[in-house]
Amino acid sequence: MTGANQPTSRAVLVTGAARGLARGIVADLAGAGYRVAFTFRPGGSPPDETLAAVQRRAAEAFAIACDHSLEGETTSAVRAVESGFGGIDILIHTVGPMLIRRFERSTLDDYRAMLDANLRSAVEAAFAVLPSMRERRFGRLVFFGMNGSHDTLPARGLSFYAAAKAAVVSFARTLALEEAKYGITVNAIEPGDIRDKEIDRAAAREVAAKNPTGHAGSWEDVAYAVRFLISDEAGFINGAVIPVSGGLRQPHE
Repeated sequence: MTGANQPTSRAVLVTGAARGLARGIVADLAGAGYRVAFTFRPGGSPPDETLAAVQRRAAEAFAIACDHSLEGETTSAVRAVESGFGGIDILIHTVGPMLIRRFERSTLDDYRAMLDANLRSAVEAAFAVLPSMRERRFGRLVFFGMNGSHDTLPARGLSFYAAAKAAVVSFARTLALEEAKYGITVNAIEPGDIRDKEIDRAAAREVAAKNPTGHAGSWEDVAYAVRFLISDEAGFINGAVIPVSGGLRQPHE
């Protein structure tokens, strides 16, 4: 990955990055020279720790308050980043709240919440960023599923979430077919059961886990996959689904 580690002026929007794996993705990309903006949910985790992680890498990023579950807010966030950066070259859509609840205890409101925050937000984000990417004949979109989304693997208690994430991956793979003629690639990442989202790769190697590698994964493993997919050298990788799971085949350990 020669070019993936070199400084770049490309502009990136990462959604839902106030905490979790996405925080590490923002810090990693900013440290690699990308111009990075990220969203955080109003009333949720503040953006301070993500901004601090970026600053520790002697880099800069800016944060935008956005509730991706509300129609129109994703588009507004995209427009704000386009105004700040003069355009968006790369979208990393990590947003996707999880509801763990058996179907017999679920409601239609639960269903709507999972579909809106996961699938509809992805669709709205694509509507917002793709027109300018088509004009520039370049773009990178990376969407996030859950482990096993591409095979629609079931998981107890995750009926709505698993269905929404499977739909996101199917949507991404279809966009990959339709947008490639414009120089745009669309790929998906399926993180494994990475429970501690703060530790780095070295620390994760010391944590036992029930996947084929025998140890836990880390935000660095996911960030590396993202950085690979958005690199110029990865322009022929399109419609791929990359599990970052240590070989785990089930949705969770």
